[in-house]
Amino acid sequence: MSLMEEAMFLFATIFVSLSFMSATGQTEPVPGSTYVAAVYEHNVILNPNPRVSVSRSAALQHMQKNLDIYEEQAARAAQQGAQILVFPEDGLHGFNFSRSSISSYLETIPDPGQESWNPCSEPDRYNNTEVLQRLSCMARRHNLYLVANMPDHQPCPLKTSPSSSCPFDGHWQFNTNVVFRSDGQLVARYHKLNLYYEQEFDTPPQPEIITFDTPFAGRFGLLVCFDILFHEPTISLVERGVRQLIFPTAWMNALPLLDSVQFQRALSLGANVTLLAANLRFNQQRMTGSGIYTPFSATYHHARKGDLEEGRLLVARIPVLDPLWVGQSMATEEPSSSQATDSGHCHQGSCFQPPTPVSPSTPTFISYMQRDPYTFVLLNETEGKLNVCYGTFCCHLQYRQLPEGNSKELYALGAFAGTHKVNGSYVLQVCALVRCAGLETSSCGQEVEEAETKMDFLLEGKFGTRYVYPSVLASHMVLEQPEHLEKTADGRMTMKHSNMTGGLVTACLYGRMYHLDPKRP
Repeated sequence: MSLMEEAMFLFATIFVSLSFMSATGQTEPVPGSTYVAAVYEHNVILNPNPRVSVSRSAALQHMQKNLDIYEEQAARAAQQGAQILVFPEDGLHGFNFSRSSISSYLETIPDPGQESWNPCSEPDRYNNTEVLQRLSCMARRHNLYLVANMPDHQPCPLKTSPSSSCPFDGHWQFNTNVVFRSDGQLVARYHKLNLYYEQEFDTPPQPEIITFDTPFAGRFGLLVCFDILFHEPTISLVERGVRQLIFPTAWMNALPLLDSVQFQRALSLGANVTLLAANLRFNQQRMTGSGIYTPFSATYHHARKGDLEEGRLLVARIPVLDPLWVGQSMATEEPSSSQATDSGHCHQGSCFQPPTPVSPSTPTFISYMQRDPYTFVLLNETEGKLNVCYGTFCCHLQYRQLPEGNSKELYALGAFAGTHKVNGSYVLQVCALVRCAGLETSSCGQEVEEAETKMDFLLEGKFGTRYVYPSVLASHMVLEQPEHLEKTADGRMTMKHSNMTGGLVTACLYGRMYHLDPKRP
């Protein structure tokens, strides 16, 4: 698009953009190697009675209403130069179905790795593929790669060995991403592995690691919603050198550690990847928060309470990160600038000395954060140094508060190391500096959206994993870019930040101990 069109778009579309230079040894983008990506946060039109089975024509009538909105947004994205557009999880059909009530919404999606099919130009090859045909023609009409999420029906044999996980009714039902090339060709299909209370869908018998190639940015990998918290498929993609991930989601925000944009940004930073995240918009379930994230920038949107907008399209020009595309060497873990020999942590002339241990008499307390029992210590002074440990896992903080006006807000430093067992089961090591909801210790770890106290800080922990995801969330769901990040070979992760633009809600180092997760059945 022209410079004038870009200026008009930036003025007309409200979004927040963060740009920064990486200090964690991340590969810089190659000048000139860019593309235009778009994600759409869709205010889904739901089936009012999802537990009641409907006819195929009724299911199609429902999905066509959402597809009409998709068509409008695809046209808008194309007008702004988008080369790839991502729609959210459950955006066509909704959620809260039973296994039987979703049956009329299902379409059998062929495996693009086994056959070549363009639903738009070959609509008669398969019956009951009206949604696939419309998505295919949408991609073709607007000349862009299109990623959507839809329910999929796949047959499986009934006469199998006793160990087979074929469902009782003889077919699979999957939560599925589909990708269409700009000419309408179906080029990728991914079945969601990590389901989140989705009784209408099956878990694939084997994890799928699915990628597709584009002529403008190289290779992309696919995941869906809850997948982002697990090794398969997310980290398997990253370890294969895939640095551009596509993430349709229907994410229910969970402060203070797992707000949508907070963790989307953290994953992009911690894994050194681009993340194209399209969330569903559904206020009753606190679903909002989408973005286009690279290790160097973030364009995102997060609705606030009372916002009544229909949806939000985000468009951004971003660097190509596929190492094969830009001719860079590929490694599963890139060297970190943190392997310097100085004993302190200095960046652009500013230094924090390593925190010294506090005395054992510093009082700690237990409070629950996202249903995990964190060990906390209060920030009782306007500046100081603190340690807090959960068993042998310890977090360190050096801080200076900058209170605004007469505000009095309680902050605490928390540590947790163990298995999170609610809404899934996975192993964590977390250091988190949080604003407490009130002035009582029992309120520490509760959800907070606003804060007035700004803070300069250095937060540090020694993790048993290299997969640590950093985030700084400020008041009103604003992301702040850490001023400096360091990761050493022995697992020490340090995040330094100052000159905040808003009050601090959460500063977090979220470590995922994938290797200790419970084994799949």
